[in-house]
Amino acid sequence: MILKEEDLVRWGVRIGEEVEVPVFIGLEGALGAGKSVLARAVASGAGVEGPMPSPTFNLLFRYPARDGVEVVHMDLYRLRDPEELWELGWEELGQGPEIVLVEWPERAGPHLPEHRWSIRLRSPEPGSDLRVVEVSRAGSPPHLPGFPVTVESRP
Repeated sequence: MILKEEDLVRWGVRIGEEVEVPVFIGLEGALGAGKSVLARAVASGAGVEGPMPSPTFNLLFRYPARDGVEVVHMDLYRLRDPEELWELGWEELGQGPEIVLVEWPERAGPHLPEHRWSIRLRSPEPGSDLRVVEVSRAGSPPHLPGFPVTVESRP
């Protein structure tokens, strides 16, 4: 599916407003594909207020949202080895009322949770405000609100 960036943001807000927690959402795509844009929109919909800097250098930020939910925003781009995840509290993610948003989830290797969503974003051409969006799931994560197409399941 192809979405304008404004539609991607609207969809992200809806996810944040409606998704059941805990939920793990991996955000895949090249630099500049819109991963952080979508993460900020989801967090906004969940009730996170204020700026949300990219976690590229800190790797992980936690934000309080409404109704006791916490938004966890991670960026694994700088991870050298999946075993470094344990230093970030990886095994505890998604154990409580959390929306876990992970950019570059493929760097987690075999440590990705069994039940998760993967959203792959790409720009069809440099400088475009359009995003090609591919959604897939592994296991049985909670329903992902607002996505208008059938998603593929992955093992």
